[in-house]
Amino acid sequence: MSKLVYEGWMVRYGRRRIGRSFIHMRYFVLEPRLLAYYKKKPRDKQVPVKTLVIDGNCRVEDRGLKAHHGHMVYVLSVYNKKDKYQRITMAAFNIPEALIWKEKIEAVIDQHQESQVSNGNKFISFEYKSGMDDGRSGSSSDHESQNSGQEEENGHRRTLLRRTTIGNGPPDSVLDWTQDFNSESSNQNNANQAFPKKHWRLLQCQNGLRIFEELLEVDYLPRSCSRAMKAVGVVEATCEEIFQLIMSMDGTRFEWDSSFQYGSLVEEVDGHTAILYHRLLLDWFPMFVWPRDLCYVRYWRRNDDGSYVVLFRSREHENCGQQPGYVRAYIESGGFNIAPLKSRYGRPRSQVQHLMQIDLKGWGVGYFPSFQQHCLLQMLNSVAGMREWFTQNDERTSAPRIPVMVNMTSASISSNKPQKLNESTIHPGPSLQQMTAGSRNSVMMDDESDDDEEYQIPDSDQEENEVKKPVLEEEQVEHIDLSCFTGNLRRDDRENARDCWKLSDGNNFRVRSKQFCYDKSKIPAGKHLMDLVAVDWFKDTKRMDHVARRKGCAAQVASEKGFFSLIINLQVPGSTHYSMVFYFVMKELIAGSLLQRFVNGDDEFCNSRLKLIPSVPKGSWIVRQSVGSTPCLLGKAVDCNYIRCPNYLEIDVDIGSSTVANGVLGLVIGVITTLVVDMAFLVQANTTDELPERLIGAVRVSHIELSSAIVPELPTESP
Repeated sequence: MSKLVYEGWMVRYGRRRIGRSFIHMRYFVLEPRLLAYYKKKPRDKQVPVKTLVIDGNCRVEDRGLKAHHGHMVYVLSVYNKKDKYQRITMAAFNIPEALIWKEKIEAVIDQHQESQVSNGNKFISFEYKSGMDDGRSGSSSDHESQNSGQEEENGHRRTLLRRTTIGNGPPDSVLDWTQDFNSESSNQNNANQAFPKKHWRLLQCQNGLRIFEELLEVDYLPRSCSRAMKAVGVVEATCEEIFQLIMSMDGTRFEWDSSFQYGSLVEEVDGHTAILYHRLLLDWFPMFVWPRDLCYVRYWRRNDDGSYVVLFRSREHENCGQQPGYVRAYIESGGFNIAPLKSRYGRPRSQVQHLMQIDLKGWGVGYFPSFQQHCLLQMLNSVAGMREWFTQNDERTSAPRIPVMVNMTSASISSNKPQKLNESTIHPGPSLQQMTAGSRNSVMMDDESDDDEEYQIPDSDQEENEVKKPVLEEEQVEHIDLSCFTGNLRRDDRENARDCWKLSDGNNFRVRSKQFCYDKSKIPAGKHLMDLVAVDWFKDTKRMDHVARRKGCAAQVASEKGFFSLIINLQVPGSTHYSMVFYFVMKELIAGSLLQRFVNGDDEFCNSRLKLIPSVPKGSWIVRQSVGSTPCLLGKAVDCNYIRCPNYLEIDVDIGSSTVANGVLGLVIGVITTLVVDMAFLVQANTTDELPERLIGAVRVSHIELSSAIVPELPTESP
């Protein structure tokens, strides 16, 4: 057997004949002359699904980031230059894992090159030489995509690159300010690059950052556009961690970028280039100055030295027109340069440069020169926010999953329907519909998926079921007439309503994905499995158990119609006992589903699976910190009593049975009228067959009044 170079689980990514993308976990094995993958870890003489012979003509192609059903993967493609149809495409859920494989495969290719040299054979050298390709010293991967068509097969050119492509290279309009241009050829080819390093001067030091300003006058820029400025700081994190944080436009960005208000994806050009919409939150007299927004192209690459470059420049897009109430600012040039530094005391360090040259437009720029510089400094100070974010998040034991951005469709960003965009909020990820549409419309690779699909019929069927199963479950709850169900706590969908409840968007909660067992990734929960039809708010001098036996309640009405109900009774102890009761209804349980197993399971099984995800969108800081947003297994934290009847299951949750929960409850109950609380209930999925997780339901209760609770009329239970 050949000597093993490297092995491990990776992702197979590609598309089928019908155009749909797919991802599957496969076990990859790299040997000195062979790259192969298997459905399972190989034993004895197991035949691989596909193999690729590795020799000196092989290339490692960097295809960037690709999205599929809520997953973002970093894609590599290994192929033979002599026959590009012979290729294997692999991907990883985090960048470090993909880079390890890239380096291992490139090392094997290098060994073949050295072997050919020692044997005196003619070959194409893949050694990268600084200064090639118009003087650019960035990633060698960035150049060959533009020159690969000109490669000579006879081996006369000995300076071609081993690494192939990073997308299609940066768009022509994007200025690469991270390079120095000293040679005549460089200046000729980069005449529009206005930011050579030697022309920067230190302007000030602020928040542990050095703030630089462009030294020379730039006459061709608009009068309102200030000089380019950049912030330089040191962040104690790896380049990969910083890069993934910068690429994210979800709720995490609020924690380190004070100028960020909203961001979404307009169009994915390729794995390295995208067009984004971005709203700025500027703090310079916001009562008098209109807010700014941006539409810009973002390009990124990874250089051979391990550094990352992210470049910005504004551009127009048909799906991202002017928004009412916003002034469209213009980025002349901007972005981040993340370079590795030597570690100190065992902690990784990176230098982060953040440059911006922006025209904020509007009348305020011309009349108040300080407006431009103040806002520019606010944006540059995000480097300090990033540094503090990593300093206060020390427990980074595993590589984070690559983030997925919310996709902006033409319907939501069109100027004809601005209200949809104004009402939207930042969610941790796209909805089920958005993810499905995005995976179908995104740029897929012309991979050898047809050959691979012959070996993947079981997985293919499984993938179809994963998509269809939630749809079937959703269709069954859509046709329930909700008008016949009532509860004493009213439903009110208005934003500022009080003493009421409403449905909470499932995408506000993140649940375990299909690949959770492999990469611990989570995705937006999407639509609920059951309908929340009513909420009761009760009080009494004693604890109220089995409230579903009450005549005329939602559970009894559902039972009469032949529906199945799941009732969750949150019992709040005290001198006066309170109960908030949630009635979830569906037409029938899906045979073989995890929810059916939960309903029919014993108490031990239910205690190990019933999960609550809490959140306090509105309330005091101390309450938000006390409640948190970490998922909790209710049966492990407090006592739960399960009451099983033919057409319903009631779960009585005794919050007072836990000292910790009782302490938090005592804090919450005193300020309950000031709180807005979100709660999502689900059955925890532990195995691949049970994943992905689905919400039973989610609810938001707003500014509850203790005085609105009523005493229920509960019939006496027979012994």
